Amino acid sequence: MTKNLLVELFVEELPPKALKSLGDAFTQGLLKGLQAAGLAGADSVATPFASPRRLAAHLTGVAAQGADREQLVKLMPVAVALNAEGQPTPALLKKLGALGVDASVLPRLQRRPDGKAEALFLQTTQRGATLADGLQKALEEALAKLPIPKVMSYQLADGWSSVHFVRPAHALVALHGADVVPVHALGLQAGRATHGHRFEAATDPVVLLDADGYAQQLQQEGAVIAGFEARRAEIARQLQEAAAREGLKPIDDEALLDEVTALVERPNVLTCQFDSQFLEVPQECLILTMKANQKYFPLLDAQGRLTNRFLVVSNIRPEDASAVVQGNERVVRPRLADAKFFFDQDRKKTLASRVPGLAKVVYHGKLGTQGQRAERVRAIGHAIVNQMRLATVPYTVEAKDEFEVLDSKVREAALLAKTDLLTDMVGEFPELQGIMGGYYARHEGLRDGVAIAIEDHYKPRFAGDVLPRNHTGTVLALADKLETLVGLFGIGQLPTGDKDPFALRRHALGVIRLLTEKNLPLALPELVAQAVPPFGELITDPGAALLDFMFDRLAVSLREQGYSAQEVDAVLALRPARLGQVPKRLAAVRAFSALPEAASLAAANKRVGNILKKSEGGAGPAVDTALLRESAEAALFEALRAVAPKADAAFEAGDYQGSLQALAALKAPVDAFFDQVMVNAEDAALRANRLALLSTLHAAMNRVADLSRLAA
Repeated sequence: MTKNLLVELFVEELPPKALKSLGDAFTQGLLKGLQAAGLAGADSVATPFASPRRLAAHLTGVAAQGADREQLVKLMPVAVALNAEGQPTPALLKKLGALGVDASVLPRLQRRPDGKAEALFLQTTQRGATLADGLQKALEEALAKLPIPKVMSYQLADGWSSVHFVRPAHALVALHGADVVPVHALGLQAGRATHGHRFEAATDPVVLLDADGYAQQLQQEGAVIAGFEARRAEIARQLQEAAAREGLKPIDDEALLDEVTALVERPNVLTCQFDSQFLEVPQECLILTMKANQKYFPLLDAQGRLTNRFLVVSNIRPEDASAVVQGNERVVRPRLADAKFFFDQDRKKTLASRVPGLAKVVYHGKLGTQGQRAERVRAIGHAIVNQMRLATVPYTVEAKDEFEVLDSKVREAALLAKTDLLTDMVGEFPELQGIMGGYYARHEGLRDGVAIAIEDHYKPRFAGDVLPRNHTGTVLALADKLETLVGLFGIGQLPTGDKDPFALRRHALGVIRLLTEKNLPLALPELVAQAVPPFGELITDPGAALLDFMFDRLAVSLREQGYSAQEVDAVLALRPARLGQVPKRLAAVRAFSALPEAASLAAANKRVGNILKKSEGGAGPAVDTALLRESAEAALFEALRAVAPKADAAFEAGDYQGSLQALAALKAPVDAFFDQVMVNAEDAALRANRLALLSTLHAAMNRVADLSRLAA
C-alpha cells in the first residue's frame, strides 16, 4: 500500500536568487532517489515547496517498502570456481559465504558465457528497501547535489560537530501519510514539527498532522504560503490590484517578481510614494535604483511614464500599515536623492570634455584603453559608411551629401559613445551605460541623431531587444560589435562550451540581427575584413574563424525561428555575403520544396555535385554543341538555354522564389539525361563535354541555395 510523503527542511533565510532552483532540485533529487530504490513509481507526482526559510517536497504514491527483486550475481570464472573434478574450490566457497549462502546452493548455480570464458552466476532475491533506508539514501544524495551558490559552515549544538550547508538548518520533517519516517540529516532527526512565519504564526511550532495537509496547515497556523508558484501568483495578483486602484500599472519584471517571491513568506503589497521633484531625473535611473536596491515595483501611467508612486511587497500584515509605508518612503528618499545628485553633477561636464579620460580606462590588457577602442570604432564606422555608399546605385549628389553627413555623425557619436562610463551615474549603475550618454548628449544639444545613436549603440543588448532607431545608431552599433568580435577573436579569446565571458555570442547575434532585419546592403566578409586594420599589430587576422562562428550562430538562430535544418543548410552552404537576403532565400527554398519536381531535382543536383567532385577538373571549358551526340544531352542543353536566363534574371532582381521555380522545368530533361546518357564515356572529348554540361547545370541550380542539401 502506498501513501503520500512529505519531507521538509527548515533553515535560516535562503539566498533569494537561488531559492527556486534549490527547491526544484531538492524535490527532483528525492523523487529520483526513491524511484531508484523502488519506493516510488514513474507516475509519482512530485510537488516542490520553497519559501525563504524552507525547502520541502510532497510526493504521491510512495511505498513503505519496495518490492523484492530478482538479481543475477556473477561469482567468478568457471575455471576458478571448479576444480578438474567439477567440485567447488575454496575460492568459490569463500565467495558464497561472503554472500550469506553455503554449498547447498551449488545445484542452483548457472553457467553463462562471460566474454571469451564461462562464469558462474547465482540467482538471488534482493529484499526491497524499506522507506526509512531508501529515504535516508535519497535525502543524503539530494542534499549533496543541491546547486548551492556558496556553502556555509556552522557548528551543531554539541559544540564539536560541523555541518556544511547553504544555511544553518533547524528542523527536519518526514511524514509518510501521518507517520514519521525515522531519517536524519545535517545533525537533525526527523519529526513532524516545523515553524511558520517569524512574527505572525498563530502557533509555534506548527505540528503537522499528515503529509497532505502540509500547505493548508502551514498557511492557516503558520501564516506562510509555502509554495513558490502559489506565493508568486498571489504577489502578482496583489500588485495588479494595488496598481489598478491608482489607475496605474506596475513595471513588468519577471526576475524582480521571482526575487521578491523568494524574500517573503506572507506577501502584503502596499502603495507608497516619493517626492515628485525626483521625476526630473531620467526615469531609467529611478526605476533601476528602486528595483535593484529596494526591490520595489515602480508604477507607470498609461503612456509608460514613471509616476511618483511605487509598490512594496511587505512580509507582514499589520492592522495599521502606515508605519511600514512611511518607513519605505523614508528609505527610498536618500536613494533617489543620490540619483538626482549624480545626474546634476554629471551634467556640469560635457561628454567631449571626458574624452581624454578614456585614455586612462583599460579596456583589455592586450587591446589597450577605451580611448583606443573609441578610435577603432570610429575607423570601422567610417569603413561601414563607405561600404554603404559604394553599394548605393545610382550615386547622386544628394546621396553623396547624405553619406557625408552620416559619416560625420558616426565619427562624432563614436568618439563620445563611451564617455558616460566616466560619469557618476554609470559608475553607480553600470546597466545605464549608453542610456545616460544619450540623456547627457541631449542636454548638451548635440545635433539630431547623435544623441540617439549614443543611446542605441549597445542595441540589441539581449534576445528580443529593439534595434537602433536611426542610421547613425545602426552604423555605430555595428562598428562597436565588430570591434569587440574582431579584437577578442584576434587575441584568441574565443567562447568555449558554455563559457562566454565577453558575451561574444550575443555580439554576433547583434550583428546578424542588424544586417538581417535592417536588410543593409553590406557584405559580412567585407565588414569583418575592414574591421581588422584599425587594430594594427595588436591582433592576428581572425577573419576565417570569426566568419565560421557567425554563420554557426546564424544557423542556430534560424533553426530556433522554425526553419528546418535542411532549409538552413541549403541556404547557408553558399555563405551568402549579404545576410539581409537570407530570409528571402529561406522562403524561396521552402516554396521550392513544396513543388512536385523538388525531390527529383534535389537528388539530381546531389548526384551532379558528386560526379563533378570526382572528375577533378576534367570538365571542358564550355559545352560544344557538336559533341552533343545523344538526344537526351542535346535536350538538356536546350532546356538549360531556355531556363537559365529566366532563373538568372529572377535571381538578379531579388526574386529568389521565381528563380528556383523556373528550375522546375528542368526535371524531365535532367531525368532523361541520367537515364540515357553515360557521363564517363570512354571518349575523353565526349566525357569532358558532358561534364561541362553538368557543370553548367550545377551552376544554374545553386545560385539561391545548395539544392543538394534538400535531398533525403
